[in-house]
Amino acid sequence: MTEVQPVLDFASSERSGRRNALPDILGSPAGVNPTDLPLKLTEMTLTDIKVKELDKRASGQAFEVILGNSDPEAKGDFPLSPQKKKDWSLEEIQKKLEAAEERRKSHEAEVLKHLAEKREHEKEVQQKALEENNNFSKMTEKKMNQKIEAVKEKRTAYMAAMTEKFKEKDKKLEEVRKNKNKEAEI
Repeated sequence: MTEVQPVLDFASSERSGRRNALPDILGSPAGVNPTDLPLKLTEMTLTDIKVKELDKRASGQAFEVILGNSDPEAKGDFPLSPQKKKDWSLEEIQKKLEAAEERRKSHEAEVLKHLAEKREHEKEVQQKALEENNNFSKMTEKKMNQKIEAVKEKRTAYMAAMTEKFKEKDKKLEEVRKNKNKEAEI
């Protein structure tokens, strides 16, 4: 079996191999489809494929397949050097600065609006707490006044009952004295 034979077997098996190698083989990262890989591999010439045996394992053999471009002048979609920066005109810079200023003002207005809403909410909460506190104070005062009135009425009734009781005792004592005086006179 030659070194190229495993690669051809791989190409005809319609297996995709390493997923991160697909853009290198297919030439574009967008629209990478693993089913296109065998077709691309069969289109390549045998001089573009290099097979390097990594090591033999108990589970099988491992190969590294190195694919090259069929056209030496063809450049990939990923240039090695970064793209050249665009020269900005004064008007474009001014527009970008104005847009940034507008975004900053918009953000600042949003923040101020949010803070105003937060302050308004805090005021509402404080007002509600104050009202609840006042209502609680009024209810407590009303209950205390009712209890005081109930205690006063109870005390007045008790005093009236005691006075009545003492009057009855006084009447009995008076009768007893009269009877004693009558007996003493007789």
